[in-house]
Amino acid sequence: MFRPTAPPPPDPVRRPTGRQRHDSKITVYLSSDELLALEQLRLALRADHALAVDRGRLVREAVAMMISDVEVHGENSTLVRRLRAGS
Repeated sequence: MFRPTAPPPPDPVRRPTGRQRHDSKITVYLSSDELLALEQLRLALRADHALAVDRGRLVREAVAMMISDVEVHGENSTLVRRLRAGS
């Protein structure tokens, strides 16, 4: 009977889409060192935590964490602070 007058607050824990077919694609260029670090992280997750994930899943997780952090912490989010320090 009653409808909310404001949209619900953002979910503080944004979840990536996980293992499914994705319709959209972007291309991201990484340095050799960044790609090596990403691959080492993937292998460490497998060896140390028994988590077999691909690089795309790692990137989707990182994007979800980044968006959630900005939504919850705004100016104090890790991303905003790092971008400001780099500019």
